[in-house]
Amino acid sequence: MKTSNIILISIIGFIVLIGGCTCSKYNSLVKADENVNLKWGNVQSDYQRRADLIPNLVSTVKGVADFEKSTLTAVIEARAQATQMKVDASNLTPEKLKQFQAAQGQLGSALGRLMVISENYPQLKANENFRDLQAQLEGTENRIKVARNDFNQAVQEFNSSIRTFPNNILSGMFGFHVRIYFESEPSADKAPEVKF
Repeated sequence: MKTSNIILISIIGFIVLIGGCTCSKYNSLVKADENVNLKWGNVQSDYQRRADLIPNLVSTVKGVADFEKSTLTAVIEARAQATQMKVDASNLTPEKLKQFQAAQGQLGSALGRLMVISENYPQLKANENFRDLQAQLEGTENRIKVARNDFNQAVQEFNSSIRTFPNNILSGMFGFHVRIYFESEPSADKAPEVKF
């Protein structure tokens, strides 16, 4: 064999080897990116579950008690605002995430006030539908927490993947960028004040 053929075969072999590694790395980045998208979808799904339970809760409360209208109105308005806020996982900017969290926080706060005020209505607390809905809401809040934690775990894995060598070179070439975490609201470090 001629020396030029050996060099040509070596160059082709090197290109194939590098190309295979590049494809493998790219595919792993795509999978990690899609995992983040999936986990964000799960977060939104659990928030939607909470929003879907609210009309039933409000109807039950209205039917059982002569309830404070301002509290029910606040819950209904917060639900409307929260369900209008849509955030695409691939375009999850800090500003959009803060807006999403603020809308969900208002809804959570309104629901919290509804539950606290419901303590003053024994006939409401004794209503089986209300108890069932309250239990479903509690379960949904737990699901939301788990979904947010899963999302943050997926973001951590993705961010670690795109920031390590040699993925950091490929991620820049193929447009993969660091994703942001779901963070607590600024007031979350203070214990809520409950007054009866």
